[in-house]
Amino acid sequence: MHSASVSKVENFIAEIEIHLAEAKQLGLIPLIAVIGPTCSGKTALGIALAHYFSGEIVSADSRQIYRYLNIGTAKATPEEQAEAVHHLIDLINPDQAFSLSDYQRLAFETIKKIHSTGKTPILVGGTGLYISAVTQNYQLPESAPDPELRAQLTDYAESHGPEALHQKLVELDPLAAARIHPNNLRYVIRAIEIISQTSQPKTNQRAAAPFATFFISIDWPREILYQKINQRIDEQMDMGLLNETRELLGRYAPTLPALSSLGYQELATFLRGETSLEKALEDFKQNTRNYAKRQLTWFRKYSNVYSVDGMELAEFIKALKAKAQL
Repeated sequence: MHSASVSKVENFIAEIEIHLAEAKQLGLIPLIAVIGPTCSGKTALGIALAHYFSGEIVSADSRQIYRYLNIGTAKATPEEQAEAVHHLIDLINPDQAFSLSDYQRLAFETIKKIHSTGKTPILVGGTGLYISAVTQNYQLPESAPDPELRAQLTDYAESHGPEALHQKLVELDPLAAARIHPNNLRYVIRAIEIISQTSQPKTNQRAAAPFATFFISIDWPREILYQKINQRIDEQMDMGLLNETRELLGRYAPTLPALSSLGYQELATFLRGETSLEKALEDFKQNTRNYAKRQLTWFRKYSNVYSVDGMELAEFIKALKAKAQL
């Protein structure tokens, strides 16, 4: 590693250590949050940070909560989980309900428990709502699922299109509608569901942050990130993603939110004979690149984020692990 990179890594470590010390002085629970788009290297960096700072990882991925969705969600492998303790993955089956408030509650409990054992909690993931709900302490209204209303709204979206349903949300809660993409049908329906039950907008109010968070982003040149996305999808196919999708569709309804995840939804069209495998993979890659764009947009609103150059990520990880052994 050249001297400039050594200096960067040492500065990186020093910044985190200062943050941890300041949080302790203020009587706050320190939290390290590794954020960024899909395929940016968050899992590897989180594990390296866990090595150096004696940490445990708390997943902030809305798809890794599901059991059996392993290859398609790029879930930490058994080998990676052996390197560092991972929490909040494999929580539920694909046909079980799980809300943002469920995640927030479990994340708060887990972070506090990790801290109580003298370890450093490290939040790692790319689901912006999950990360914001934890680090910005969203005040979330309690609202039980309403299967009948959800079915009605789903039928409406199928008959009139997702844009029409999204317009209903615009009329009810324009702030929430501005944050939710019209094609994210699950979130649009959930927002309308909450308003119908509570007479309150879904718009997330924030309270005082319960943790002192040090944000770390991994930043890649856009064209290289897209190349990495394409390459990982090819690797996922080699690992058996098509068979994983086939097995899931054999056990669960294709309309479940879990199976609307990237990869599964595109490959399902091939398995149903609606398109070619080549076209399904092309759509999978394009949709994933589009998702990465939306993640980047979400994370740009965060302030005081320490940026790690993706081109130097491997050196950062190597240095952290080496220093952890000293």
